Amino acid sequence: MADKELKAGDKAPAFSLKNTEGKTVKLSDFKGKKLVLYFYPKDMTPGCTVEACGFRDDYAQLKKRGVEVVGVSADNQTSHQKFTEKYSLPFTLLTDADHSMMEKYGAWGEKNMYGRKIMGVLRSTFIIDEEGRVAHIFRKVKTGAHSQDVLKVIDQM
Repeated sequence: MADKELKAGDKAPAFSLKNTEGKTVKLSDFKGKKLVLYFYPKDMTPGCTVEACGFRDDYAQLKKRGVEVVGVSADNQTSHQKFTEKYSLPFTLLTDADHSMMEKYGAWGEKNMYGRKIMGVLRSTFIIDEEGRVAHIFRKVKTGAHSQDVLKVIDQM
């Protein structure tokens, strides 16, 4: 777990993870741009698909505002490739198999699953500004309207 929970204004934790093509993607690659960094539990599951397709459908509007979108889960490269192809996702998905990045962002922890406590991905989204600082955090994500909620916040920045 993170030593302290991230807050708006904090420097975003650096990361270096592989994307669907096996290329390394780092936080520093996005300097000078706004970044929507969203953490989700699993490729091809209903809630995660709704969330990803929302970002896909609003991607042109996000790009127009100079925003990049990156999704992160523990799924492997092959799973990400299938998810990207099946739903025509135009943005990058990263693999965080050991949860190290999720832990830095406070997106990995205990949650209830059918009445049992398990460790897993805490669905959350971080808007990171052009300077690499956390501008906004969504901890309780409603998958259906999430990309629209993100757009509203970006428009107020």
